[in-house]
Amino acid sequence: MGLAFDATGLQSYLGEIFPQVADDFAIDALSEQGITMRLKVAERHLRPGGTVSGPAMFSLADVTVYALVLSRLGPKALAVTTNCSLDFMRKPESGRDIIATGSLLKLGRSLAVGDVHMVSQGSDRLVARSTMTYSIPPER
Repeated sequence: MGLAFDATGLQSYLGEIFPQVADDFAIDALSEQGITMRLKVAERHLRPGGTVSGPAMFSLADVTVYALVLSRLGPKALAVTTNCSLDFMRKPESGRDIIATGSLLKLGRSLAVGDVHMVSQGSDRLVARSTMTYSIPPER
């Protein structure tokens, strides 16, 4: 299955259907192999101690797989997260965006499973990894 969107089209579509993510996330690259997204780290993403919060990294993983599903299926905005596994591996580096690399492990008629690796910008050391499952609504 080919791509239903290019990176610019997908970023624009996400901004239309999910405007609350437009300020926080950017698509750096999109291809048949996967997606690279970034969390544009701001003060609101930090927890006490100045590190990026777990909920902010969860959001990055979730949006990354959501974008992957949309990139393949097209405008199916009602796809929803049904399961998440998230491992926090080390503290993100201070003052840097978080970069997520995502790939689809399975894309079926009713479920999609994606894998996401997250690093601090400029580093190759994993700060977190996630597996997300999305439910795809049936055609009506």
